[in-house]
Amino acid sequence: MSRIVARPLTREGFAPFGEVIDPAGAAHYLINGGQCERYHALATAEAIGPEARVVISVARSQPYALPLALGMVERHPLGSQAFIPLSPRPFLVVVCHDGAAGPAMPQAFITAPGQGINYRRNTWHGVLTPVGAVQDFIIVDRGGAGINLEEFHFPQSYEIDLPSDFAG
Repeated sequence: MSRIVARPLTREGFAPFGEVIDPAGAAHYLINGGQCERYHALATAEAIGPEARVVISVARSQPYALPLALGMVERHPLGSQAFIPLSPRPFLVVVCHDGAAGPAMPQAFITAPGQGINYRRNTWHGVLTPVGAVQDFIIVDRGGAGINLEEFHFPQSYEIDLPSDFAG
C-alpha cells in the first residue's frame, strides 16, 4: 500500500482540481448598509446537460478511521461539486489527476477550519471525509437528467494519513 500524507489546503495547491472556498485573502465589499462584508464568487458551480440545474443540499458525514484506506475515487462529468463545512473543523480532501488508464496517484489535502472546496467537473476525488467528529456540510452540485457519477476502484488501496504534527 502506498502512503500519502495530506498537506495544508491552499488555493495554489488545489487550483488544478477546483477552488478553495475561503474568505481569507479574498476580495470583498460592503452590502446591507455597510453591516455585512460580501466575499463574492469564491467558486463557480458548473452544470451541463439536459435539464441541468444547480442544487443545494446538506450532508451529515461520519468520520473515517485514519489512516484512511483509499480504494475508490469518483468524479462527476456533468457538473462541479462543492462542500462547505457548517462548523469550523478540518476535513480531508483527496484528488487525482487523470492518468493513462484512469485516475493517477492521489494527492491529499487537509483543510484549515472553515475552508470549503469546489471540485471542478470531471475531477477524480475521494469521498467526504471529516476528521475526528461528525460534521455537517452544505453541498452545491448538479441535478438533472443524465449520469453524473463515475467510480474508479484502484487495484491496490492507498493509505492516506494526516501529518504527524496535525493538531486539528
